[in-house]
Amino acid sequence: MGEGGARVREAYVDPEVAAAVAARGGVPAPLTPDRLREWQRADAGGRPRPGVRELTDGGRFEAGVGEGVVWARPAGAGGRLPVLHYLHGGGLIGGNAYAVLPRVLRELAEPLGLAVVSVEYPLAPDAPYPRPLHACRDALRWTVANAGPLGIDPDRVVLAGKSAGGGLAAALALLLRDEGGPPAIGQLLLSPMLDDRGDTPSARQLAGRDTWDATSNTTAWQAALGALHGTADVPPYAAPARAASLAGLPPAYLEVGSAETFRDEVVGYANTLWQSGGSAELHVWPGACHGFDTLAPHAAVSRAAVAARQGWLRRLLN
Repeated sequence: MGEGGARVREAYVDPEVAAAVAARGGVPAPLTPDRLREWQRADAGGRPRPGVRELTDGGRFEAGVGEGVVWARPAGAGGRLPVLHYLHGGGLIGGNAYAVLPRVLRELAEPLGLAVVSVEYPLAPDAPYPRPLHACRDALRWTVANAGPLGIDPDRVVLAGKSAGGGLAAALALLLRDEGGPPAIGQLLLSPMLDDRGDTPSARQLAGRDTWDATSNTTAWQAALGALHGTADVPPYAAPARAASLAGLPPAYLEVGSAETFRDEVVGYANTLWQSGGSAELHVWPGACHGFDTLAPHAAVSRAAVAARQGWLRRLLN
């Protein structure tokens, strides 16, 4: 395979992931600006939005709502728990705080004894930058201020998110560093959406082949940045990959698929963290597309990814 814009021969070399993508009708058509509102309506109608009673799962968890958040924790867990400040995916234009919570509870909170605060941030284009980021910051301030009633340890907050939420978590880490807190002890960045420029080799290689490709990504960034899009004035708080230095940030876990549009920007971000003197654990999952673990949760590569996330969190918290 050549350099630069050479296309991958097969987008999903992992057979289990490929089968899951095929079972859902194959790679979706790229999202374009003229289809944005239609996409948002379908997304809102197609994602579950469990209520607090459903989130308790018959008494397995405690759950409630707060200021711009929905929270949950394993039932009967004593003491003040570490907390994941979780930011959902959806390209900054979709998703909701409730839909992601059951899986985060099963895969991370219950086995590790964590609380989760999932943030319902506003969506672009109705809420362009910086409104979503500021909502995530304000939600964290609410969480820390209510640490006692929530039964959490405000000194053990981990910023976490997937896709757009991973990008917001990275941006929030930068904002908290520069504003002086509240402090976080780590960042769990799952296939994070970090770079608005879309000019990496993986973005070109996976064009039309990944489940979230360069065209879809550009459409989302245009909605999120508004008049800033395409200019040199996009700040690192909007697109963290634009940061020249990532010094002074909490330890990071980063993961991405090898057959994913975001591959090279995530690898580049980890490299900048290391060069800035920071701590980063990077996983590039072979043959995996964007959202691979949601599409094929029982695939070996998805199970390995969940185990790696759990392992990093255990080491961080212990």
